[in-house]
Formats: sequence, C-alpha cells, structure tokens
Amino acid sequence: MERCIEEVDIVIVGGGPAGMSAAIRAKQLAAEKDQEIRVCVVEKAAEVGGHILSGAVVDPISLNELIPDWQEQGAPLNTPVSKDTFSFLTSSGRISIPIFKGWPMDNHGNYVVRLGHLVKWLGDQAEAMGVEIYPGCAASEVLFHEDGSVKGIATNDVGIAKSGAPKDTFARGMELHAKTTIFAEGCRGHLTKQVMQKFGLNEGSEPQAYGIGLKEVWEIAPEKHQPGLVEHTIGWPLDRFTYGGSFLYHLNEPTPTIAVGFVVGLNYKNPYLSPFQEFQRFKTHAKVRDIFEGATRIAYGARAINEGGYQSLPQKLSFPGGCLVGCSAGFLNVPRIKGSHYAMKSGMLAAESALEAINADSQSTAGVEPTTYADKIKDSFVWKDLYKVRNVHPSFHNPLGLYGGLVLSGFSIFMGGREPWTLKHGPQDHESLQLASACEPIVYPKPDGKVSFDLLSSVALTGTNHEGDQPAHLTLKDDRIPVDHNLALYEGPEQRFCPAGVYEYVPNEEGGNMKLQINAQNCIHCKTCDIKDPKQNINWVVPEGGGGPAYNGM
Repeated sequence: MERCIEEVDIVIVGGGPAGMSAAIRAKQLAAEKDQEIRVCVVEKAAEVGGHILSGAVVDPISLNELIPDWQEQGAPLNTPVSKDTFSFLTSSGRISIPIFKGWPMDNHGNYVVRLGHLVKWLGDQAEAMGVEIYPGCAASEVLFHEDGSVKGIATNDVGIAKSGAPKDTFARGMELHAKTTIFAEGCRGHLTKQVMQKFGLNEGSEPQAYGIGLKEVWEIAPEKHQPGLVEHTIGWPLDRFTYGGSFLYHLNEPTPTIAVGFVVGLNYKNPYLSPFQEFQRFKTHAKVRDIFEGATRIAYGARAINEGGYQSLPQKLSFPGGCLVGCSAGFLNVPRIKGSHYAMKSGMLAAESALEAINADSQSTAGVEPTTYADKIKDSFVWKDLYKVRNVHPSFHNPLGLYGGLVLSGFSIFMGGREPWTLKHGPQDHESLQLASACEPIVYPKPDGKVSFDLLSSVALTGTNHEGDQPAHLTLKDDRIPVDHNLALYEGPEQRFCPAGVYEYVPNEEGGNMKLQINAQNCIHCKTCDIKDPKQNINWVVPEGGGGPAYNGM
C-alpha cells in the first residue's frame, strides 16, 4: 500500500504555542497579501493541547502582538498575577528572598494559566483562519529531496500489532510535502534530533542541558485560595549541589484550584535520587504542607525542559527546507521559568521568514529555507533576553553549589548580563552520575496518601493510554547494558529518574539474576529516559498517534 501524499505550502510539526503561532501568523501574512496558502499542523496528541504540560505563568507580550484583541476574543488568560513570593527552604523553615522590579522572578503583568487551554484556544483561532490541523497524527519520519533538503514529513502507519504484522485496522501513514517545514515538537523532539544531526545545527554550541518538571493540580479549601498568588522556592529537599526548585500557582477558576510543581536539573549526580520522590517530599515541608491539608489531587504529569539557554542554542536555526522554533530550538529563560512567549514569538518570526522565502524569485534548494529567520530571532527580545541571563544557570556549577550560585547569579542579574564572560554548563546530563558506591543512598518516606503519593496512583491521573497491541516505542539498543552497566554501577537509575514507572528491574526467569522490564504503557512522553540514560541506550520513537498522556489543559 502506498502512502497518501498531500502537497502544502507550510507544514508544522507540533501543535503547541510555537506551532499554532506560526500557523496563525502565516495565515495573517497571506491574508494581508491576498495570497492563498495551505498551512498544516500535525499534532500527536489526540486533541490539541492534550500533551501540553507547563506551570504556567505566561508573559503576554507575544500574544499581544499576534492577536491584539485576545481579551475580546476570549483567550483563557483569566488570572493576572496578584502577588509574587520567592523563598529559600531549610529543612524546617522558610527564608524570604526579595524580588526586585524588572528582575527575572518579577511576574508583574503576567498571567497564571493552564497552558493547554491557551493552546487549544490558539488552535481554534488557527482553524477559523483556514489552518488544517491533524490531531492524533504522529510525525514519524523526515522526508528529503534528492538534493538533501527537507521535503516534509510522514506520519506513522497505524494498526500494526506488536509482532509487526498488520491488524484489521491497518492504515498507511500520510506524506505531507511542503515548501517549508517548521519543527515545533517541543523539548527533545524526535524529528528535531534527526535534522540537528543531519545538518550539523549544534556544531559549535554547548550540548543542551535539561531539567525534569513534575506537576500536580489540586482543588484546595476556599479559605486558603488566593487567585493570582505565585510562589517559588529553592533549597530543601534538594542538597546544595542539585539544581532545582518549586512553583505553586493559584488559578482563578470555578473551583479553588492550584498548580504545584517541582523541577530538578538532570545533571544531578546521586544515582539514588528520584525527582518524583523529591517532589512528594517537598509537599510535606512544615511551611508548605498546610495548603494541601483537606485538599484533593486531581491531576499529575511530568515533562523534560530545556535549561541550556543561550549557550546551547543551535548555531544554525534554519536549514534547507525548514527551521526550528520554540523549545525545539531551546528558547527557554531558566531564571524566569518561562518559554511560552519565546515559543510564540519564534513561531511568528519563522512564519514571516518562510513566507518571504516562498515568495522569493528563486531558491537554491528544492526545499525552501527561511534564511532570514536567524537574523529575525537575533534582532528580537528572545535573543536579547536569553543573552542577559546566560550565566544564571551555570553559576550554580561551583564548589559552594547553591550558596555560591545565588551570589554569582545575583551579580549577573544585577549586571543585566553585561559581564564580559560566558560560563559553561559542564558535562552532559547523561555523563553526570557518580558511581552508586560513592554516593549515599536516599531513603524516602512512605507516602501518606493525603499529601504525598506513590508513583502508580500518580500515573493513573495522567490519563496516559497506549494501544496494548502495537510495536514498542521504547526499545534498547543493547539488551545487556541495563544490567551489566546501569544496575552494576549505578543501582539502576532508570527506575528512579523515570516519573512514570516505565523501567523496572525484575528477576530474569530465562537465566541470570535480573533484567530490565519496560512498562511502555505507562510512558507519559516526558523524554527523561532519552536524556539521562548513562549509555544513551534507550531509543524513544513516536507511538501511534493519539497515544500518551491526556493532560486536557493541565
């Protein structure tokens, strides 16, 4: 069976803030020129916004530009930030840290949102403008012209059994051929990794640094609810050499709702550390626990985030036939804990550059490269902002850890990034683990089922779902490495760094002591295993479209 082929002008891989903003901007520009263009968005979630997970406090600067009358149009930004707090947690106390106006942690003028709801609203705006959106379609392959330029993408075949045989529901994927392909997959995108490698986009850049963000949504007692309150902490329960912290946001919704989360830098050293368990332990702190007493947890999720900032941006943002936008390129401001407005702006600039290139008199390759895109980014607030804070995250790589980092990053922020040096991030995240024999095991308290919870009951709240009889989307390049290397040297860190219980060491009935069991049905597409595995032995590919978590605006 042959694939169905569709010819379009622009195909966008990923229906998040960057992808939807690119689609909307492309249609706006075409309308201004009275030009008919075909724009398609391919989104692997079953519905637009279904895989979106974020804090999120959104800076509306890009939305103001893209859709100036967004308030009249009913954009779901209903909770302006009313109060900001930033604190350092000790094991039993809480020390306030001042937030100065204009500094990264200042959220005046921003909005607490459920980012999935905003993305769904952007999708509605895009569809009303004539953008074709294909939810539940996972882009699985990059297509190339004979000259090596990107031709478009193909979605994966569906209805294939675990054995590889076609089922009654079998259907071939679809090929989308485009003049320009915009990759907006988010952090650690499957296809983005391929185009980065093929075109050498990262040559000369520092390797990307990552963190894992875990999040829960709770309904709390009305008397404790303060819509618009934004709280951040650093310190306990992490040690001073582990980068991370918490967020807690009060939303203005029909029920008294909060979003609470915890971020851990994936360059942590102790293989016994579990980001999930650190999150659960954080909620039990004496100065934090009260907000959860008598409350109900209604959702859970996790996602890897970019933390490399300016130093890790690709040297080349475009290539023959396409470009990278949003978190695919690494546009995230770590001290602000924000990237949605950069994602939107980069998508808008990519659309502008793509239309310029498509309408040019000639192109040097069959796939049209948006050659002005990188310059547009460098002239925008995206580049300027990331340059200013480039030294904040790597400041924490010092002999004093957190304490030295606070001093050095504070100086960098005070200088507005004008210091004449740029710090480096150090080893890649998968190279950072120390041997288990050199580390102290971490004994985590048992969950109480009221404030702290076990992993499997948490995964149940993600709504994750994968068709059981389909090829595995998580495989090992070498079956021997987990036991011979990871378990032997690091006590099996994958069973702790995964926030969904996908990896589990069990007795090997076929001989040998243990084997790694992969519970792929639990996977919530966070990409942590693809980043942190010490030997980079785990191969993550897209499952059937529509599979994975169903965050539904979480």
